[in-house]
Amino acid sequence: MKNLIVLCAILFSGTSCAQQAKDGTKSTFPAAEKIQKQESEWKKELTELEYYVLREKGTERAFTSPLNNIKEDGLFICAACKLPLFESSTKFKSGTGWPSFYEPINKVNVAEEDDLSFGMVRTEVLCARCDGHLGHVFPDGPKPTGMRYCINGAALKFVEKE
Repeated sequence: MKNLIVLCAILFSGTSCAQQAKDGTKSTFPAAEKIQKQESEWKKELTELEYYVLREKGTERAFTSPLNNIKEDGLFICAACKLPLFESSTKFKSGTGWPSFYEPINKVNVAEEDDLSFGMVRTEVLCARCDGHLGHVFPDGPKPTGMRYCINGAALKFVEKE
């Protein structure tokens, strides 16, 4: 819990970790403030694979991410800007080869766009703060949402709860 509090304080200095949403519900994390950097800055900060996935909309090979095997309690954050994206409690084994979640930590932390590449229509998932490509979302996930956020492990970092 201490790591979460510290992470929240670092990520959102000057803002509260709990925020009242428009629909009256409490949000664990506030809406993402945009981060804009030159591509040269991202290249310096990210590994080659992270840059390829997050900035060039690439995909890591299936079943290669060590995050597939994470079972500990914690948060999956954006590898580029550290925005909290998914809680480990929403992770499930989809069999696809990529970390999969049935919902983001907060809908405002992810953006969705139509992806018409490869001759098909898919919904791309992006980090709402840095516009990094995370993966795609499909309507074939488990309850309670029925959604499968199929996310590149290279786009995420895991922060374990203490």
